[in-house]
Amino acid sequence: MFTEKNTLNFIDLFSGAGGLSEGFFNHSFNPIAHVEMNTYASETLKTRSCYYYLKKTKQLDVYRDYLKGTITKEELYDYVPEEVIHTVINSEISDKTYKNIFHEIDAIMEENGVTHVDVIIGGPPCQAYSLVGRASDPNGMENDPRNDLYIQYARFLNKYKPKMFVFENVPGMLTAKKGVIWKRIQQRLRTVGYDIEYREVYANDFGVLQRRKRIIIIGWRKDLDLYYPEFRHVEYNATVNDILNDLAPLTPGETNNEYNGEINDYLELTGIRKQNDILTDHQTRRVREVDRDIYRIAIEMWNDNHKRMSYNDLPQELQFHRNNTSFLDRYKVVEGDMPYAHTMLAHISKDGHYYIHPDAEQCRSLSVREAARIQSFPDDFYFEGPRTAKFVQIGNAVPPLMANAIAEAIKEELNRLEEEDEST
Repeated sequence: MFTEKNTLNFIDLFSGAGGLSEGFFNHSFNPIAHVEMNTYASETLKTRSCYYYLKKTKQLDVYRDYLKGTITKEELYDYVPEEVIHTVINSEISDKTYKNIFHEIDAIMEENGVTHVDVIIGGPPCQAYSLVGRASDPNGMENDPRNDLYIQYARFLNKYKPKMFVFENVPGMLTAKKGVIWKRIQQRLRTVGYDIEYREVYANDFGVLQRRKRIIIIGWRKDLDLYYPEFRHVEYNATVNDILNDLAPLTPGETNNEYNGEINDYLELTGIRKQNDILTDHQTRRVREVDRDIYRIAIEMWNDNHKRMSYNDLPQELQFHRNNTSFLDRYKVVEGDMPYAHTMLAHISKDGHYYIHPDAEQCRSLSVREAARIQSFPDDFYFEGPRTAKFVQIGNAVPPLMANAIAEAIKEELNRLEEEDEST
């Protein structure tokens, strides 16, 4: 933690790898705590917390040494105060655990002299609300306990009474259980003392080269003169190839962490790639030769006239699935020459068929780093865990460029409140 006078403090719940938190870090908010149940994502959060501490103390060479593999994680931690690492709480949020989490957060605040929480951010896991999740569950996620995680979120609001909160989720949250859950969420959040509004936003409105639709609920304490802030939209003259072409061509199963081109305008303006970056995670999964044959057909159809391949377009000898009436778009090429790609999902951890690289010469699925870039993660963001775990973290994340816009707007609104208070 880096507490200073007039610092805005936040708690991140259901943090994942920290995509939403990245925006608040970038706008000088102080992280009191991140709470995340997944062990690999928690390790990623710890590593990123080290990055920000070392950046602030002008010791980024230590972080780069870690990315190069010349020092271990334990040696990295030796350069960082324990209280920075301990801001990450690896715990499920549930009826059984929330009191213990309160105790840990209270101890962090007392140790660091933090007296208040300005913002709580985060969004419960979205599988129970998503249309895809409901379609894949025989009961439509009716009995999924994740439907009720908003109750845990409200407990943290009631306990710490932040000035504002940011609750991010999928649009399906509005229609889950025929809208009943959304009504309950609104009622619960208002009951603990907040006015709320929501907006539907698209990641590409914030410079992310991806068409990702999300719901952003923002609440503010009823006793404060606050409003839903306006998010600043940005637009870049870029295509998806601008985040692919400076990376080395790969064959399936190959890794190459050397840049293969210069920094272009998009990468520089967004900060996705910076001078002296150490490239990591440009690795891709192995692909069966028969799937590569299918990939070639899908790539050629897309690159010739932007036609999406249907499974039934394949020659009979390449059709191995019995189901030829649904999920016909199970092979999908990333839109390299378009201003944004289709939505990056955690399903990429299971197979890469829905995220095929547009270069027919490579004929493979996306690498971990390419997926991270589509989500707008900077190249200096390192994901802990095996490749599958990294794909899950990336697919579930809030795109950092979108998070930047949210954090900037929240900061402006809180600063406006403070200025008005000082003038009265």
